Amino acid sequence: MNDIIISLLDHPAFLIAAKIVLTSFFWIAGIFGLFNFKVIVQEMIDVHLPSPRLFAVVTIACQLVGAGLIVFNPAGLGWLGAGALGVFTALTIPIGHPFWKFEEPKKTYEFYIVLEHVTVVGGLMLAAILSVHQ
Repeated sequence: MNDIIISLLDHPAFLIAAKIVLTSFFWIAGIFGLFNFKVIVQEMIDVHLPSPRLFAVVTIACQLVGAGLIVFNPAGLGWLGAGALGVFTALTIPIGHPFWKFEEPKKTYEFYIVLEHVTVVGGLMLAAILSVHQ
């Protein structure tokens, strides 16, 4: 059984599948943003960011380019995509999910989102490590 699992984990298709799963949220959010740009601009307005249209463009670009760099690792730059998405995801915590500012039950709801974001950042850290060892 151990040999089967090791064979699966060593297979290049498994690595690609793992990268796609890890980045699926960013692909979906980025593509959604391309077709629903006004919604993303409104999100930037809602969290009081200056230049909401610029932040919307940068957000969509970061999501799509970062995910692409992780999945395809061109010129060994997967680490850059993972780092960009990691920083982006970490920044969404104080900007979009400041759980400490809310009353219950929203405080707990936002806290769970923060925990998920921290977990994704950990996965992106692993993706960065793997990208330099391919």
